[in-house]
Amino acid sequence: MEGGVDPRNWADLLPDALGLIFSNLSLQETLTIVPRVCKSWNHAVLGPYCWQNINILDWSYRSNPDHIDHMLRLLVTRSGGALREITVSGILNDLTFAFLADRARSLQILQIPRCNISDSIVEQVSVKFSAVTFMDLSYCCKIGARGLSAIGKSCKSLVGFRRNMHPIDLKERRPQAEEAVAIAATMPKLKHLEMAYNCIDTESVVEIIESCNELEFLDVRGCWDVKLDQDWLEKRALTVKVLGPHVVDQFEGHSCSDYSDTDSFYDYESLDDGLWDDDDDDDDDGEDRVGGRLELRFYQEFGESNGNNGWV
Repeated sequence: MEGGVDPRNWADLLPDALGLIFSNLSLQETLTIVPRVCKSWNHAVLGPYCWQNINILDWSYRSNPDHIDHMLRLLVTRSGGALREITVSGILNDLTFAFLADRARSLQILQIPRCNISDSIVEQVSVKFSAVTFMDLSYCCKIGARGLSAIGKSCKSLVGFRRNMHPIDLKERRPQAEEAVAIAATMPKLKHLEMAYNCIDTESVVEIIESCNELEFLDVRGCWDVKLDQDWLEKRALTVKVLGPHVVDQFEGHSCSDYSDTDSFYDYESLDDGLWDDDDDDDDDGEDRVGGRLELRFYQEFGESNGNNGWV
């Protein structure tokens, strides 16, 4: 070292180390800026090193469903089968979910709220998610008791499950007692369960508490038909923290309002292929955009390219 100059070269870092560093950047920066810095950085972005944990939730809230599908397929393919976590909203259809399942052998965390997948595809591919320990299927209205039962039977290591619903749909939603029964019957190892604003009754919740002996936290906020006896809870469920059903908020009494903690979105200007467009120009997408922002995200703990870097 001469003159206090550090001779180390960032381009010489191992790809997995670069992947850890790039994980702190935004999706846009990782895909459009980093690859142009040098060959080794481009190689890291094209490989699995940056895509073992894919979180494009905020971006997907503001994106066209077709763009979400394209982006998800691009990043999952780059993960090279090493995918450990996926967080995305609005999966378009069963085909995309099946594509994800075929590459999910190492997946441990699956968070896909507001997706449009059906019970049928869940029953077909749930066995491929056997390593998943935490799953979020909030606001997935096409999935019912059949799908949840298939997941419980296939995902034996599942300890966390999120199934929150929209307060705005509470009056029109079908009873979900069968879903609660499916959870109680097939997910005995659950420690963390969220079922806010579900149409379930007291009997269903009692069955969950009695069947899931390791349960530590249960969220039933907004489940207005649930009437839990406090004395019974103190005697029978000593280790379970039950949140709800009654809460003092703007949804009390089946009213509806914007209840989102996700008001900060990426503010990208443009990209040639339109994947970063934030302008909701399509009138037919407007209703879906509003619905996406009402989601209740209560708990979050738990070779060289041709210049386009994989874009079409």
